[in-house]
Amino acid sequence: MLKRFFIICSGSDAQILEDCPQGEQNKYAGIGATVFFTALMAFIAASYALYTVFDNLFTAICFGFIWGLLIFNLDRYIVSTIKKTGNIVDELIQASPRIILAVIIAVVISKPLELKIFEKEIDQVLLTEKNDMTLANKNQIEAQFAPNITTLKNDITALQNEINTKEAEVNALYDTYIAEAEGREGTKLLGKGPVYKEKREKHDAALAELQQLKADNKAKIKTLENQIAQLQGDFETQITSTQPIINNFDGLMARVNALGKLPWLPSFFIFLLFLAIETAPIFAKLLSPKGSYDFKLEDQEMAVKTIVLQNNKQRDVMLKADYALNDRIYTDIESEEELYQYKRKKARELLQLQADAFFNKQKSAL
Repeated sequence: MLKRFFIICSGSDAQILEDCPQGEQNKYAGIGATVFFTALMAFIAASYALYTVFDNLFTAICFGFIWGLLIFNLDRYIVSTIKKTGNIVDELIQASPRIILAVIIAVVISKPLELKIFEKEIDQVLLTEKNDMTLANKNQIEAQFAPNITTLKNDITALQNEINTKEAEVNALYDTYIAEAEGREGTKLLGKGPVYKEKREKHDAALAELQQLKADNKAKIKTLENQIAQLQGDFETQITSTQPIINNFDGLMARVNALGKLPWLPSFFIFLLFLAIETAPIFAKLLSPKGSYDFKLEDQEMAVKTIVLQNNKQRDVMLKADYALNDRIYTDIESEEELYQYKRKKARELLQLQADAFFNKQKSAL
């Protein structure tokens, strides 16, 4: 049962193989087994690749199964269409497009399995890239918010400097009227005279201005600090909202690119392995000598070709004979008077009908 299944997989004519020796049957069973297991590997590879895309096992298996059937059908077609002619050059020319197709299939099959085999190394590359992307993302977002925050902080510093300047002015006025009262400066008179009162009033006015300035500037500083807090909150929110995009940067294309950054030699050997598996049925058929199955298949095809050629030739002869008979028949009857009179009568009736129809049409137009 298994042998018959593999013979079917090889694309050969099972009915012809039944009359061939066991060695011939085993050869085509081996070719069919290679085709089947290549399709099986394609199914596994496609399922894993699609699982990384859809993150759904059922969907990945369904599409992977369809892909495996497609590869199976292509390989079966490639092997079954290679005909043994006995001339190795003709066979290589005949197989060259199929070998190119096999190379393409090998690349498609091997790449997802390479992603699985080197998964840990790829994860390390992706982790490094994610870290770099996180830092770059933070710097880019910070560049958007930093100028506004810096401007607000400068405004706060300016308001605070304004308070400090006013405080220094009030303190100087305080020192001035105290020194006047003590007789150290100004009039040099001890006591609280008119000059003292004047300087004290000037100080008190400046102190009132300072208190009002403090109240106004503190309100402004509070508003600016709230704006800074809002900007910093927006900054953190944007970082938090964009981080999942970076964390999910592990799709199929990202993994293929990460695989390309790893040493190429291990991947190349895996590709060679799948290339050998994919081209094995083709080269097995090319290298094998022309066997009884090939002779019987060629005999059957030639028999069909001969029958078709005979039928076509017979149809050509029949067509020529029919042309000759028609020529003789029409030559014989063209001189018959009875046929002439009958056709003359019908032609006259046809002309009369045409004349009547033309007359009626012209009459209706008037």
